[in-house]
Amino acid sequence: MTTVRIPAGPPVPATVEEALAVQDALRGEVILDEPGPPPGTGRVTGVDVAYDDARDVVAAAAVVLDAATLEPLAEATAVGEVAFPYVPGLLAFREIPAVLAALRALPCDPGLVVCDGYGRAHPRRFGLACHLGVLTGLPVLGVAKNPFTFTHEPPAAPRGSASPLLAEDGEEVGRALRTRAGVKPVFVSAGHRVGLDNACAHTLALTPRYRLPETTRRADRLCREALAAATS
Repeated sequence: MTTVRIPAGPPVPATVEEALAVQDALRGEVILDEPGPPPGTGRVTGVDVAYDDARDVVAAAAVVLDAATLEPLAEATAVGEVAFPYVPGLLAFREIPAVLAALRALPCDPGLVVCDGYGRAHPRRFGLACHLGVLTGLPVLGVAKNPFTFTHEPPAAPRGSASPLLAEDGEEVGRALRTRAGVKPVFVSAGHRVGLDNACAHTLALTPRYRLPETTRRADRLCREALAAATS
């Protein structure tokens, strides 16, 4: 297997205007016409971050699972200073440096990456999943807890039911997906090198017991532990 080399990433923009320009420049590099790996094959990696805003500290975690069994294969964390202010729509610039560092620290290739956040379901069509995918070249999708600014009809109650997330122009930018029968849906969007249908199929494969993907659940716990250790 060819080893995936995770880059350090470009410098963090100094201003909001520079960040918007970066999004505009990179958005055209997003690949949306690849389906991505089949669910249940290879490796799947969850990434997540936790903050201590009082200390300007961010901790990122990357947790690799076997996609077929959901058994953990590897994990890594990275802790650093928050390098960009909180600006809605530009959260990737706060998270990308630490997430890239955690991915670089993994002892194996991450395979498909699942972000706790958005891909195309973003006001500028370039959320964290798109940004991370373009910088690394990896297939990446986003699974968010809330729908951000997009409208949707409630999906039917059974597990696996979905309804489109629609932008003002009618574009389908993601889907509200019911991962547990009768439980609030999650919000799935393609990021890079993964189609929306396949992103939803992966999300269902990663949620055999809980509303949120196992990748997200494990990465969330690990980054919180890393933050607590770094700030104690």
